[in-house]
Amino acid sequence: MKKILIILILQLFAITAFSQNKPSYVIYNAKGKKNSYKKMLKTLADKDIILFGELHNNPISHWLQYEVTSDLNNSRLLILGAEMLEADNQKVLNDYLKGDINHNELDSLARLWPNYKTDYAPLVDFAKDKQLPFIATNIPRRYANLVYKNGFEILDSLSIEEKEWIAPLPIPFDSELVTYKNILKMMGNHGSPQLVKAQATKDATMAYFVLKNYKKGHLFLHFNGAYHSDGYEGILWYLKRERNNLRYATISTVSQKNIKKLLQENHNKADFIICVDSNMTNTY
Repeated sequence: MKKILIILILQLFAITAFSQNKPSYVIYNAKGKKNSYKKMLKTLADKDIILFGELHNNPISHWLQYEVTSDLNNSRLLILGAEMLEADNQKVLNDYLKGDINHNELDSLARLWPNYKTDYAPLVDFAKDKQLPFIATNIPRRYANLVYKNGFEILDSLSIEEKEWIAPLPIPFDSELVTYKNILKMMGNHGSPQLVKAQATKDATMAYFVLKNYKKGHLFLHFNGAYHSDGYEGILWYLKRERNNLRYATISTVSQKNIKKLLQENHNKADFIICVDSNMTNTY
């Protein structure tokens, strides 16, 4: 019996050592210095608005979004919001949060992303359980598609009701922002000025609904694709245009083969960069 116990203890030590030597992610600051989760959380708790940039199919992103939300809720009054829910679905979302409709009804009435059940439902349900606001911040996709095909001008033809679901017109736009210029580079022959303007319309609308629903003394925690806030641009650029006096923080998620050192290309993407092992299984 004693021999079996010793073997079990040795196996436990081996498993523990292996897990310590094979971390799935590392948190870095903007300069590429390693940070602990505890230190990141302490910094985030002192902010007014946080943009949590995810890789949409990355489980570490979604797990840490939930953990950060849960931990910040212990010390701050939270307002949650997300790119993954479109502004014209807010009433339906509110009905779900109040318990007036169930998940199946939410699924049929709102335009939920295919990975909603696994990746975003836990956050929405957390808000429901804790009675927190959850804001659908994104522009309805059909309007972003209109901009992609026709440019900003097409938005002027929308009805007064339709304009309620987008940022106030005219939408400010700076084509020289690095992230917008990089979209054209990445897309090559498939890129166009209208594509960048469609991206800007999303960024502007998300910023608009974040500020519209922000309350003094609260912390607004917003979930979005990393590219919408990387490089301190995108959503953050629009937020600072309107409310430069608020305290902001950004988080990005990147994927690397070797997570022991943050690649130079990933420096300065955000205040905190979650570097995930590229071998990590994706959610879709």
